[in-house]
Amino acid sequence: MEIFDRHGLTGLLIIAHAVAAVMWMGLLWFFNFVQTPAYAEMDGAARNNAFDKLTWRALWWFRWAAAATVAFGLLVIALGGSDWFDGDFWKSTPGVTLLIGILFGVTMLYNVWMIIWPNQQIVIANARNVQAGGEADPEAASAGRRALLASRMNMIFSLPMLVFMVGASHFPYDVDAVAPTGSSRAIFWIIWVVVWAALELTALGYLGGFAPGGPRAIFDNHKNALWAGFVYAAFALLLFTFVIKS
Repeated sequence: MEIFDRHGLTGLLIIAHAVAAVMWMGLLWFFNFVQTPAYAEMDGAARNNAFDKLTWRALWWFRWAAAATVAFGLLVIALGGSDWFDGDFWKSTPGVTLLIGILFGVTMLYNVWMIIWPNQQIVIANARNVQAGGEADPEAASAGRRALLASRMNMIFSLPMLVFMVGASHFPYDVDAVAPTGSSRAIFWIIWVVVWAALELTALGYLGGFAPGGPRAIFDNHKNALWAGFVYAAFALLLFTFVIKS
């Protein structure tokens, strides 16, 4: 059966990649649009109970969906091999488009496993300890803030990431057209990496710390982060259109 050959298995991996991505993005947006604003309105006891009973379960699916999304995507590339993803492909317009999505995906995976999950473990452990009658952990508030900034950064990244992941196959460009020149790709990636790095380093506290306001105002509430995501996606599309496709 064709489903058991390389192309069939690649198709199954693409479906698995999409399903895992839906779960990851859905939970990311749930945390930012629903959970965080709701928890802000709860009293301490209710919030601690919710962290104990709800958040830790949601985080299990969240972090493993993130890992599965990236793993399935990399397997698609590995299985496609040089037939689909040779050196010339990564220099082409669709290849650059896909690389943008991969950069976002890997960065967001890092934020999930290295920032959000470790800090949320501190917050959840504190909630459980307080429910049991123990003393509050003085590190819990700062840990929650670090997790929040990384989560909001992922929310901002998610919009252009989805645009370019989908765009790799669906942008209205001629896939047989001449690939972008080396100089145009270089200009694009320099601008792209500077903006991406500035945002990520700000979210991680390396540029100005973790306090609200200032350049971190885009992370202070979900509405600001949503607008920042739309602006970033628009900027990315304009940059891509006038540099790569020019």
